[in-house]
Amino acid sequence: MDLGLRGRQALLSGASRGLGRACAFALAREGVDVTIVARKREALEETGAEIATATGVKVTTVAADITTGAGRAAALAACPEPDILLNNADGPAPGDFRDWSRDEWIAALDAMMLSPIEMMRLTVDGMMTRGFGRIINIVSRSVKMAQLELGLSNGARSGLVGFVAGLARQTVARNVTINNLLPGIFDSDAQRAHVAAMLEATGKTFEELWRARAEANPARRYGRPDELGAYCAFLCSQHAGFITGQNLLIDGGSYPGTY
Repeated sequence: MDLGLRGRQALLSGASRGLGRACAFALAREGVDVTIVARKREALEETGAEIATATGVKVTTVAADITTGAGRAAALAACPEPDILLNNADGPAPGDFRDWSRDEWIAALDAMMLSPIEMMRLTVDGMMTRGFGRIINIVSRSVKMAQLELGLSNGARSGLVGFVAGLARQTVARNVTINNLLPGIFDSDAQRAHVAAMLEATGKTFEELWRARAEANPARRYGRPDELGAYCAFLCSQHAGFITGQNLLIDGGSYPGTY
């Protein structure tokens, strides 16, 4: 299927590794020029070189903290008129809400709610003027299936999802869609860090807990990042203009509800 994306411009945050990286690769394979943003320059440059070599598209790297005004300005200076915007940020480590300070809550909101909203504010009007835009937020299944130890993520990401529900209905008539991807367990660095943070509370070894989480999933495995990347690329395509304001699970069937 031709996704109709060749020659488009994409701006992707949190794209040096994991799910963001997979989305950047998937879009680049469709002929999209990508600007990838992350804080760690070495991993970012390595990913950028790999994408350029594998796909031949133009790849721009921006080492910046997207939660800051300076970071957002640097990203938009490199890609001032994106057709596609991906907002992606790692969640904080699991913990007990009794231990979280106000500063930790504000940091979570900055990373997972306020910065994505600000990036949308800075790009959505241009997309509507040009008559094409695709905004994807990588969120978490925790907004539908909350886990107590992920309270910082539950709260901040749910705020983003609530905001998108209103905005997405205002932009779709101008061919600008906004959707949220809700990943479950994926074979990624972020997932390994999450599991490592749970070891003390569970009393299991890393290997035991890693294996148990896979076995508890109906698919009996972790998701592959390229599976989420492919889903993202389709949602960005010319074929997905009637999909907006949706919270789309990609979790191997682990969410137990009907709706």
